[in-house]
Amino acid sequence: MSVQADIKWIHEELDKVNDPLFIEAIKNMLKYNKKVSSQRISIEEYNKELDTSIAQIKSGEIFTHEQMRERIKKWGEQ
Repeated sequence: MSVQADIKWIHEELDKVNDPLFIEAIKNMLKYNKKVSSQRISIEEYNKELDTSIAQIKSGEIFTHEQMRERIKKWGEQ
C-alpha cells in the first residue's frame, strides 16, 4: 500500500472514531511526531506539559497499565 493510500485509509477510519480518549491519543502522537521532527521544545513548553500532566493526574484522568492494555486490545478488535 502506498503512503497516500495509507493516509486515505487513516482519514476514513478516523471519521468513524467516537472515543475521545482515542482521539486524544492520536493528537498526542501527531504532536509528538511534529516535535521529534523539529527542534527541541523550550523549557517553558516542557514545564507546561509537565503541569498539564500533573493536573490530569490530580483530577483522576489516569488509567492503570492494565486498563490501558485492555483498551489497546479493544482498539485492535475494531
